[in-house]
Amino acid sequence: MDTTQITILFADLSGFTALTETHGDQDAAEVAARFYELAKTALTGDARLVKTIGDAVMIAADQPASAVSTALQLVAAVQAEPGFPSVRAGLHLGPCIERSGDYFGATVNLAARVAAYARSGQILCTEAVADPIRNLSLVTLHTAGVQHFKNVTQLITLFEIQDPHRPTPTEDFDPVCRMQLDPEHAPARLPFGERMFYFCSFNCAQKFARDPEAYLKA
Repeated sequence: MDTTQITILFADLSGFTALTETHGDQDAAEVAARFYELAKTALTGDARLVKTIGDAVMIAADQPASAVSTALQLVAAVQAEPGFPSVRAGLHLGPCIERSGDYFGATVNLAARVAAYARSGQILCTEAVADPIRNLSLVTLHTAGVQHFKNVTQLITLFEIQDPHRPTPTEDFDPVCRMQLDPEHAPARLPFGERMFYFCSFNCAQKFARDPEAYLKA
């Protein structure tokens, strides 16, 4: 079978399950559809949208810089979108088998695992992606530790990708539905412990008030 070196990017909406349970299937479906639109708009260079999987997108690029730029554009677009959960992303570069526009193999599997390991709003990549983009002015790289992933024999060194020209977002998030919020314009807020929590609606605030610990463990 013929293989080719491809950079694979996975990105998904962190907290999408919580949003679905709180706001219902219809709202969740609309959020997912909008996320797919944002992913298409974020495509840079030779990056292409391979497929959508629930609340996730899989993107492939021949050039690592295209995949990285796409990830940065997508995270920025989601952060600017009102009433949205946060996004997280993971990238890996390696040999893939292509069939009818889709890609298969260990490279794809590892990219998905890196994305699942990322925190909300975070873009992580492997050393295979970090090496060819180190000198690009569009990114800064920070070592994010070494991680062992299930069914991957070797330890994987991870790097966090950040846009040096974009300030760190100041948004908070609703602990119930995980939606991103601007604290100054949140419809509801409640103190708990030593922190103030913000909510997208009074319904979410009421759910939190009944059992705060349940949402803080999520």
